[in-house]
Amino acid sequence: MHTLKYKRILLKLSGESLMGDREYGIDSKMLAQYAAEIGAAQALGTEIGIVIGGGNIYRGIENSSDGIDKVTGDHMGMLATVINALALQSALEHHGLRTRCLTAINMEKIAEPFIRRRAVRHLEKGRIVIFAAGTGNPYFTTDTAAVLRAIEIEADVILKGTRVDGIYDSDPEKNAGAVRFPQISYADVLTRNLRIMDLTAITLSKENRLPLIVFNMNVSGNLSRVVTGEPVGSLVSEASLSL
Repeated sequence: MHTLKYKRILLKLSGESLMGDREYGIDSKMLAQYAAEIGAAQALGTEIGIVIGGGNIYRGIENSSDGIDKVTGDHMGMLATVINALALQSALEHHGLRTRCLTAINMEKIAEPFIRRRAVRHLEKGRIVIFAAGTGNPYFTTDTAAVLRAIEIEADVILKGTRVDGIYDSDPEKNAGAVRFPQISYADVLTRNLRIMDLTAITLSKENRLPLIVFNMNVSGNLSRVVTGEPVGSLVSEASLSL
């Protein structure tokens, strides 16, 4: 019998994580893999909220050089997150899991509008809740949206699933000598400009003392290991730097 360290979590996934080996779009194999990992973690008794980005489809401000103004570009990016959220929702339901998709922009024909109390109630009833369309406002990333939703639903931790096994002083995919931090403070993340999340997201986490764990989502069983307290990935909290 596993003992949970984190009863309610907010899982942040990038849109790019859904691409698999593709250059863009959604790889059904990645959807199935993530659905299985999320289902296994929920089976332990974890209440799960999810925020997913849209970078595999459209990157908002970063694509605004194509003549589309920044606000419109961000709105397009929000819609891309809805596409990903619906794809993940379908994959989860194919695994027999109960889900709800809540959007920050009203689109009642395909998803529920985000209402905090409703979201919490869904979690209490054992449903996996996917939060789409970011914060509903331009100029805010899905990282910031993830932290905001985590605070609103009173999550115990925010988990950022990546393709590397934690936080490093430089990109481990480019620098073989990169140093990994098992634990690091919000202040050190900001001072070192580590870019694991944007400045607004890290600051919001710090102000609300919301712990953040960065881990490799692509390793089978890692999500379940994290929620049961195994030392997986890197922890960001008030505590000081640890090498």
